[in-house]
Amino acid sequence: MTTFRISEAAVLLGVSPDTVRRWVDAGRLTARRDEHGHRLVDGTDLAAFARAQIEAEDGSGYSSARNRFRGIVTEVIKDAVMAQVEIAAGPYRVVSLMSRQAVDELGLAVGVVAVAVIKSTNVVVEIPDHARLASQ
Repeated sequence: MTTFRISEAAVLLGVSPDTVRRWVDAGRLTARRDEHGHRLVDGTDLAAFARAQIEAEDGSGYSSARNRFRGIVTEVIKDAVMAQVEIAAGPYRVVSLMSRQAVDELGLAVGVVAVAVIKSTNVVVEIPDHARLASQ
């Protein structure tokens, strides 16, 4: 069974290790201590907690798109007709190509908080080498 240290869980949840510790201390997230006293979170518990967080914060309303990345606009490049908008969502970089009119109507500019909503029929899933080795 996969387990995660507090710092690893924090990276996966996009929060600080202190936040994860507070969630554990408050009983919102289950953790146990290993033989060295380090807190470990079971992978299935972490996945259930992450899903609950997403469902609680998902203001998507009625939409079939489920991939939402909230972040800050870091770059906007516009020409006469089209625009490129880059959003930093935690450690992720999301780039969107859209009409200049859409950028102007949405008020997208560097420093603005925005949500990238992604619906794709082709998503590639990769497992980092260290994760593959840990599961064997």
